[in-house]
Amino acid sequence: MVIAAAAPLTVIGGDGLLAIAEGPGPGAPLGFLIAGVLLMLFSVGFVTMTPFVSEAGAFFSYITRGLGERWGLGAAFVALVTYTAIQVGMYGYMGWALGDLVTSYGGPRMPWWVWALTTLALVAFLGYRNIELSSKVLGVALVLEIAVVLVTDTAIVWSGGHNGISLYSFTPEAATSGPLGIAVLFAFAGFMGFEATAVFRDEARQPERTIPRATYLSVGIIGVFYAVSCWAVVEAWGPANIKAVVNKSLESGGNTLLDTAEIYVGTVFRDFMQVLLVTSLFACVLSFHNVITRYQFSLANKGVLPARFGDVHPTEGSPHRSSVLQSVTALAVVVLVAILGLDPLVQVFSAMAGISTIGMLMLLILTSIAVPAFFYRNQEARRGRVLTTYVVPLLAVLGLCVSVYLVMANFTLVTDQSVVVSSVLAVLPVVALVYGFVLPRRS
Repeated sequence: MVIAAAAPLTVIGGDGLLAIAEGPGPGAPLGFLIAGVLLMLFSVGFVTMTPFVSEAGAFFSYITRGLGERWGLGAAFVALVTYTAIQVGMYGYMGWALGDLVTSYGGPRMPWWVWALTTLALVAFLGYRNIELSSKVLGVALVLEIAVVLVTDTAIVWSGGHNGISLYSFTPEAATSGPLGIAVLFAFAGFMGFEATAVFRDEARQPERTIPRATYLSVGIIGVFYAVSCWAVVEAWGPANIKAVVNKSLESGGNTLLDTAEIYVGTVFRDFMQVLLVTSLFACVLSFHNVITRYQFSLANKGVLPARFGDVHPTEGSPHRSSVLQSVTALAVVVLVAILGLDPLVQVFSAMAGISTIGMLMLLILTSIAVPAFFYRNQEARRGRVLTTYVVPLLAVLGLCVSVYLVMANFTLVTDQSVVVSSVLAVLPVVALVYGFVLPRRS
């Protein structure tokens, strides 16, 4: 579920290309490495605290245990804004990608929102069903999309790339060839959903064992996969050319990853990858739907949302009413975006990724602070584990705060909007935190 939510093919063909075009060009792979290292540091405290968190609320449950209920509820609303934003961005991307696929095979040219709403209807159906069905759907899509990216990566390395394989992308010169903060932003956006290891704890047989294992494996696999695949795309076109190539492709409505697959593997393989890009996006929005549904489910059981959204379906075993609520919310936002006439990629996907990244970083920082706070009050639970309960979580806080600075310093470049509009978008997760903090619980 975690790796499927990360949607490897979508990230390489979306976030990765935007990181190259708007960020440091050939140095973009470094953004994924930085995000991976920081998330691995974060995971140390997250995993250490896992045995002491019994509810399936993910970050907000950890923050509640460490910092108190009001901070936890604030974090829960930050998560709702964060995942809703990235889901809307993904629906925009999905509408464009599915429309492009249909027209490439001679189908009718329709507005992007038609395809987005069609996808939303299918996600609503699967989300209403039990998690086992959703996992099977995601699993098939995941295996195929990872395979096509690995084949492309291998073909690039085997052929020697554009002008010989090099590690230039990981040098200081490459890192400073453009705004590294943008690469970090899109890298963190690519990790969105990795907290699902804790969200689905109620559906795991042995959560104390499977959550830590899944967390470390997910962060490690995703981080390496992203960095290597982004680096392979750079090598395919050459470090000196990659930024111009990607920008030209984006301006013409193309996709550099698909073009790369066609050159290095073949036209048939490119067509296959294009189909899998759509299934990858579908897997992504389905995962986000499930995560948001379970956040709402936990909030209902906390007394913050109406109790009926905390009900479980008698036969499906899913939080069905919360799932319906999420579907209706997503429908309203997608319709609003369509009415405003926004471009699904440049104006929707990129800006929503920016909002969600800020929200995600806020959640990571609060959770990392909650870990030492919890163990400070529970000395017996700590049992001398100073490194994993204090030192590493605080190092994660420091690194994540630096990431926030890098993201905010380049935020207008991501949103392609004025300082005022960008500031309003950036402050949405903060407003959600304050709202949740002051919101009284229902009786």
